[in-house]
Amino acid sequence: MTINKDETKSLWMRFFDRVQNIPRSFIQLWSLQTLTDLPDRLRNLWQQLIGSYWFIPTACVLVGLLLAPLLLTIDQYFDREAVRKITFAFTGNDDAARAIMTSIAGAVLGVAGTTFSITIAVLSMASSQFGPRLLRNFLTDTPNQFVLGAFIGTFSYSLLVLKSIHKYDVDFGVPQLAVTFAIIMAIICALLLVYFVQHMVHAIQASHVIQGASNEAIKNIHYWYSDHCEIQHQRDIDSHDLKTFHTWSATPIYPSSSGYVQQIYLESLITLTQEYGGVVQIQVNTGDYVTNQNVIGYFYQRPVDHPSNQQITDLPHLAVLPRAPDGEFWQRFAGCIRLEQRVSHSNDISYSLSQMTEIAVRALSPGINDPKTAVNCVQSLTSCLSIMMRRQPPTSYHFHVPTQENETSETIDQTPHAAILAVVTYIPTILDFINISLGEIRRYAATDLMVLKSLCQAMVNLNYSCVNHAQQQTLLHELELIKRAGEENLNYQELVDDLIDMCQQAEQFILDKNAQHKHFHYASEFAAHVRQSLQTQSR
Repeated sequence: MTINKDETKSLWMRFFDRVQNIPRSFIQLWSLQTLTDLPDRLRNLWQQLIGSYWFIPTACVLVGLLLAPLLLTIDQYFDREAVRKITFAFTGNDDAARAIMTSIAGAVLGVAGTTFSITIAVLSMASSQFGPRLLRNFLTDTPNQFVLGAFIGTFSYSLLVLKSIHKYDVDFGVPQLAVTFAIIMAIICALLLVYFVQHMVHAIQASHVIQGASNEAIKNIHYWYSDHCEIQHQRDIDSHDLKTFHTWSATPIYPSSSGYVQQIYLESLITLTQEYGGVVQIQVNTGDYVTNQNVIGYFYQRPVDHPSNQQITDLPHLAVLPRAPDGEFWQRFAGCIRLEQRVSHSNDISYSLSQMTEIAVRALSPGINDPKTAVNCVQSLTSCLSIMMRRQPPTSYHFHVPTQENETSETIDQTPHAAILAVVTYIPTILDFINISLGEIRRYAATDLMVLKSLCQAMVNLNYSCVNHAQQQTLLHELELIKRAGEENLNYQELVDDLIDMCQQAEQFILDKNAQHKHFHYASEFAAHVRQSLQTQSR
């Protein structure tokens, strides 16, 4: 087979064009995709680093490795007579310095092994009592990591100083400042050991674990839920055809791999929809498990004669005409959704609430049988859910407001462009959060009157935070399920009657229009009869 010169030239030209397009595609991929969501990506990276058990100890080791040559260098030029005037400074000879540094290095390494063993024992106990998903809270505990880092950092520092003593003994003398600093660090490590033991004693208490999970859930709620209603968002909803985009040409969206959805980068998705002229609808939420064969959403291609296309024709960043998804679209979409093979923390409210739910469910198991811990979890979940009910939930609709690059600010203010619908996401309702938290506890506590009554009280407490009729109906529905669970599973009729009586009083209280300005206190018929008898006798 022969190839002439023209064909050879053509092959080289195609090869050159393909090589030239590689960096161009790379720049286009990362400049538009990564930089738009750079704060979120950096925050996720920081959470992964903090979530690892090695980051802070490794940083402490590096600090020790840097401090040793720094103090040894300072020792060369420091006035040794001035050091002798310091009361607590080391002024011994080289043998004493070697003995001290050897003792410090051996002691802190042994204590580091002890603290690591204590940590492993606590993790084993926490896994069996609170659940394996709570292990992350212990591993990411900053005080524990810092204590271990201080021990191995002091060990690394002592080794380098010990290695340099013989040289300084001949030429410059004993490194007094470096040895003094090692003694100070040894004293600090002794104090940190006492603090570590005290901290671990409190860390394994159920109330402390529940409070930590509750604080994390509240932080995630504040991240997603705003404290005010967005008027501009309401205006955008009224002025766009949010119900008609389902009639456009739809292309199913599949994930690039199997795993748990950890993050959806909205800015990258909005940029992607701008260039392809359509709307991306995501039907999964963070924390959901998907496979590479699951349909997680759709790309709706905007019609050619759509009015929004007329607005964006002058913008160089957007396509003049909508186009169907191609290979570049799927490559860039894969970078818009972060998938992990295991569930990890990523500002996921459901994950934080499920931690307290898991503690309650394990406390209700026959092996542990601790209903009081389950009641504490119900109370903490109630606090988190009440905050969600009072705040503005995140919007499902995300828009792009186009601006002309050649326009001045005055022109933009006079003739603002209408927002263009870009991304539609799935937002769980308060019913979903109640079902995965208090609803799960109700299903496992069907035979425990104490927990069922605490769930009934939780519905009353949540009623104080209701802001609309839908939330009230959700509480009444859950209250009916609590009453039905008690009727079908409690052993004694007296217990069933007690629960039904409380549920009825709670239902009447929730239906009361002025309930948010009243105090609810449940009193059983027997308790009311005893109280009335005591009042009669006192007269």
